[in-house]
Amino acid sequence: MKILYVAGREAAYSRTRIVLNAMRQNGFDVIECLPPNKSFKHYPGLLLKTLLNAPRCDAVVVGFYGQLLAPLVRLLTWKPILFDMYITTYDTMVFDREKAAPGSFKARIYGLSDWLSYKMTKLSILDSHHVIGHFGRTIHTETSKFRRLFLAVDDSVIKPGPLRPADGEFLVHFHGEYIPFHGVRHILKAAKLLEPHGVKFQIVGKGLTYEEDMQLARELGLPHVKFLDPVPYAKLAELMSRADVCLGIFGDNERAKLVLTNKVVEAIGVGKPLITSRNEPVQELLKDGESVLLVNPADPQALADAILRLKNDEPLRHRIAAAGHKVFRQQCATETFGKRFTAILHEVLGTRRTAE
Repeated sequence: MKILYVAGREAAYSRTRIVLNAMRQNGFDVIECLPPNKSFKHYPGLLLKTLLNAPRCDAVVVGFYGQLLAPLVRLLTWKPILFDMYITTYDTMVFDREKAAPGSFKARIYGLSDWLSYKMTKLSILDSHHVIGHFGRTIHTETSKFRRLFLAVDDSVIKPGPLRPADGEFLVHFHGEYIPFHGVRHILKAAKLLEPHGVKFQIVGKGLTYEEDMQLARELGLPHVKFLDPVPYAKLAELMSRADVCLGIFGDNERAKLVLTNKVVEAIGVGKPLITSRNEPVQELLKDGESVLLVNPADPQALADAILRLKNDEPLRHRIAAAGHKVFRQQCATETFGKRFTAILHEVLGTRRTAE
């Protein structure tokens, strides 16, 4: 089978790389139609390449970010299309980045882009049943053409690594792009509460709320928190492996209720105990007290208490880490993702039905 893969993100982008590997490792011949970076200015060229290459392919996979691409690809070819939606425009722009108020004309345009891309393709992928149901309620549409596929990360890189030599310290790790739903400010406030307990933090990345969060850090005075610039993916895995606990997200906006996020999967991928906010998508994958510790969002005291609980209970720390990593191997490893993605693609091609 020959597949045309067209996406709005470059070959080095994690989701692009994982999907390409999934198809090729499962026997598909893939023609890439990818931009050099995420700029929308490359979309006309992508569409021209799609027009030229689609006739010799059996199906088209539209990858992230594809809400603008999928309807146009549908106009260029009648080959079956699988849309790896990954995230919705409406939730990102309305609930997280607050570019439009819910119900406003602009928000409806964002929702229309999601609806069109869903309607113009044979099947679409999101990462939780909760988000699929939310999509149907928000966009006012049926959801029978969605398939759930848990997030995966590159487990040739994200895997248990060398531990930090015993030095008497307890290190907590967070990484991200400082997106509002990450709730970095709540991590900083928890760090201040833990100052008397000798807990150290390493926070990696930069992004939208970075300056605001750095101002808060200066006001709090956090000598035990180390801020690091973004690092290559392999270095990130090394930093996580040397920590005692990894953190997920802690924001309290609507977007925070709808995401599983890569950082959650990466934490269990490196075999570290994870603390993150309680939401429905996370609870589809992990169980509180067994494979994760869940806390209420925007609650620095609850986060500080959970960190102390793991610091003071080494057997619990190891049990949660082991159980989380077991879930990762069963649900989020690249081999598992590849088999499930391929099953969905066969369903699009009409050669086999998928299990979900």
